[in-house]
Amino acid sequence: MYRNNVLLASAISLTLISGGAMADGHGDVYGKFPVTVKGYSGSKTSSTSYTGQIARHVLHDSLKKLSGKGSGTADHALKTKMLSYYATKDKGRAIIAPKTKGPFAVKQVAVDDISGGKNLAGKTYKGTIAGMPNGMTGQELVEFWIGKASRAKKGVDTANGYNYPQLISKFIMGAVSYNQAVDNYLDEKLGADKKPNDKPYKKGAPYTGKEHSWDEAFGYFGTPAHTLKLTPRNVYEIAKQGSKSKKPEDALNYADYNKDGVVDLKTEMTFGPAYYAAGFDAGSYGKSNGTNYLHTITRAFLDGRKLISSANGKKLTDSQRSQLMGYARIISSNWEKVLAEATFKYAGSVYNDMAKLQTIIEAKGDTSKALSNYIKHWGELKGFSLALQTGKENLGETATKLNRMVGFGPLMPNLSQVVDIDSNGNYVRDQGGSWGEYMLHMAKIQKLMVDEFSVKAQNKAISGDIADLAKKLGAGNSAEND
Repeated sequence: MYRNNVLLASAISLTLISGGAMADGHGDVYGKFPVTVKGYSGSKTSSTSYTGQIARHVLHDSLKKLSGKGSGTADHALKTKMLSYYATKDKGRAIIAPKTKGPFAVKQVAVDDISGGKNLAGKTYKGTIAGMPNGMTGQELVEFWIGKASRAKKGVDTANGYNYPQLISKFIMGAVSYNQAVDNYLDEKLGADKKPNDKPYKKGAPYTGKEHSWDEAFGYFGTPAHTLKLTPRNVYEIAKQGSKSKKPEDALNYADYNKDGVVDLKTEMTFGPAYYAAGFDAGSYGKSNGTNYLHTITRAFLDGRKLISSANGKKLTDSQRSQLMGYARIISSNWEKVLAEATFKYAGSVYNDMAKLQTIIEAKGDTSKALSNYIKHWGELKGFSLALQTGKENLGETATKLNRMVGFGPLMPNLSQVVDIDSNGNYVRDQGGSWGEYMLHMAKIQKLMVDEFSVKAQNKAISGDIADLAKKLGAGNSAEND
């Protein structure tokens, strides 16, 4: 109930606060805010800067692509290359994704073309990951998965049920992008004495402490600077580089705001968090239920930045900082809901995959394709469910329930399931529950997302209430009380 009240208050706050900001004469594009640092003597004319965050999105996309390259045997070279995109700050790293695709021409070819000296490891969630064994931190878990991916054929462990590209990607969207934005830049760095607005962020910088902190949070959301001039479907198509459109050249037109014929990854590309927000709003996964995550988050970012800029290099007043924190709450609560929507959606996908597998097994058919889909969707479910737990709020009992129902690994068709990881990094499997009980868990995860986060898009919703499903699936009474 408290969480829902916060969301309602944030929605009201957005309406009240942005009403004035939207009429202040500035455009709807995030960028080219003037330099307000007192005494600045450099050549920069804009105080907007978030290239480091965009570089990390590119590192993430490239790492995901690499993590599906395994041959099925130990590959030290592949592991080293994957770690160079995750843990090191190597110079000369080529952009593996996103790259030019047909008419969708990408301007940059190397990570350093965006920002040099960046990695993902240093920005990964520092806490313990309760949803996996051995008490690993966020960085330790990603590096563990990288090691496993380098040995798995195409990054997929079919014996234990792990799709590493999906696990790594979805978790990083939370453990880096979401965590850094909502639990750092929009939290501690909004404090009155942290990164003040009357001083440069660092010596010689053309931006103030608050200006750059806010920009960095915006960068982690990964949306084009001109998002408010686009529809959610347009923003979604940019991420897909036109692959879902009958006219792939349209994606270039949506992205190329300055009309120079190429997509500048720094300001014109859509990355993971914004892609999912746009997808739910556009109904790209099915029927949407009137969500507006993408524009709500982007508008709050833009209006917050306008407010900071309007202070003209002076320390923010208590009233201004209070308004800014209101925008931060809007961003954080809606971003959290996007992750909850993804968790809901993939729980439904896993449920549907299990139903298909059961039918194929009973008919003694070929399960290979259905099993591959099941493992992929479970990886997305697990990655997002862990990502949801990396915000600034401790989800407490909600996280405990979620982790228990998802498990450390998917229930495999032989009813075995990973229950631990030994001291040598090997998976330990044991007999899991029944097939019907695990399917019921997916329905209960969806109910948990509705009850705790009020998700509205509800893609891949499982029909029927829990009691009826328990009877239908033969899950028994014990499964109803997790």
